[in-house]
Order: sequence, then structure tokens, then C-alpha cells
Amino acid sequence: MSPASDLVLVDVREHVQTITLHREEKRNALNDEVAGLLADALRRGQSDPDVRVLVLTGAGDKAFCAGGDLAANASDSPFEVDPANPENPIIQLFKTFEQTTKPTVARVNGHALAGGMGLMCACDIAIAADHATFGVPESGIGLFPMMILPYMLRAMPRRRLLEWCITGERWSAEQALEAELLNRVVHKDKLDEAVDALVGTIARRSPSAIRLGKMGFHALEDMTLAQAFEYAQLALPNMARTGDAIEGFRAFREKREPAFRGD
Repeated sequence: MSPASDLVLVDVREHVQTITLHREEKRNALNDEVAGLLADALRRGQSDPDVRVLVLTGAGDKAFCAGGDLAANASDSPFEVDPANPENPIIQLFKTFEQTTKPTVARVNGHALAGGMGLMCACDIAIAADHATFGVPESGIGLFPMMILPYMLRAMPRRRLLEWCITGERWSAEQALEAELLNRVVHKDKLDEAVDALVGTIARRSPSAIRLGKMGFHALEDMTLAQAFEYAQLALPNMARTGDAIEGFRAFREKREPAFRGD
């Protein structure tokens, strides 16, 4: 584990960087410092050539992340904004997620609420323990989940999302799976097994294909259909010239497992 901070722990082994929110007594809640540490951890994983997958989780088995630390003082509340510098640390964190071209997996070990839902939606893939619950309760304290809406609008059907935001109710893991917020739900005793199997599969795939594919995926989301066709017909031939693609073709012909290097 990284000794840099006891609020966010970083562990790297076998091409996987695990980032752990380490505030179990605060239900792994966010504040400015934690958001900055998470962004630093993402950048560290992005720049480490040995890392192929990033996993985000919370300490303990009760909460993945309960959202913003409402007990925080004004200087580090995630809801405070400097009028002269309005970019919120949570938004800066989300922008770091967007700049991360390596696959990110949310290991949802417990409740994911408010900003915790945003963190989960920021990840590419989410696996949750079956005891976890989900919700955006901000309407109950006079707020609306504005900062996580950009991600949630891309992850959930519109009417379901509006119901969640307006009512502020809490939902089960199975309901979150039905709402397309999760890729799968497993018994809490099988969570590590499921995450390990997934990240092991990802780590064996081509890092360059995933990197270029994520970049393309994000670009295509905001294009018209005509623009997307033009992008796609240029992107794939470029991908085919990478070292990983050449190795992949060669391994296929030789009927062996490819040895991808990410070039």
C-alpha cells in the first residue's frame, strides 16, 4: 500500500492498481483532500507502464462511498465553490477520470450514495456486492445531484434517473443492475473473486487496443452519426498499425496466446 496518505491507499500488483477510499468511519465520504488524492492516484496509474487496470473501492464492507462529507468544514466541503476559481475538486476528479485511458473498475463493496454514485458511474465497469444500496438523496437536504448528473445521464434511462433524483429514495443492488448502473451483482463473499476474474481478463488483453478504444468511445459519444463514421474509418486502420495489433495477428496465425506490450 502507498504510504502517501492514509485517506486513499494505492496498491499495485500483477498489472492492477487498486485505489481504496480509506475513511471507513466516515463511510468513505469525499472532501476536497480526498478528491485530490483520488485524482493523483488515477494519474499515477495512468502514467505507470506496468498498470493495465485500475480498480476503485472503499474500505470495509459497509460503504463504497457515501458521497460528500456533510460534516466537513467550509474550507473542504465538496459543495463550496470559490467565485474566482469555480472549478470544484469533484469536477476536477471527474475530468481526471475522462483523461484516464486505462480501464477503470468500480468494486462496489457497500452503499454508493450521492457523490459515491458519481464515482461509480465514472468507472468503465461496476461490480457490486448484493448487500449494497444506491441512491441520490440530495433532494432531502435541499440539493440536486448536479455534479454527477453528466455521468448518470449517460448511464441510466432518463425517466428512471429522474425518479431517483426527485424522490431521493434508496435502491437495492438488483434494482441498480436493472437500471443499467451495474454490470453485475454478486454475493458479498464472492466480490473479490468476481473482480479478480474480470481484471485478470482485462490485463491479458491489448493495452493499446483498450487505450485507443476508450479514446474513440468517448469521442464517438458526442459525434453525429456521419462524424462517427468518418472517425471510425480512420481510427481502425491506425489501430491496426500498433505493435499490439501486429503481435495479435501474428499470434492468431501461429495459434498461440499473444504477448501484448501496450505499444
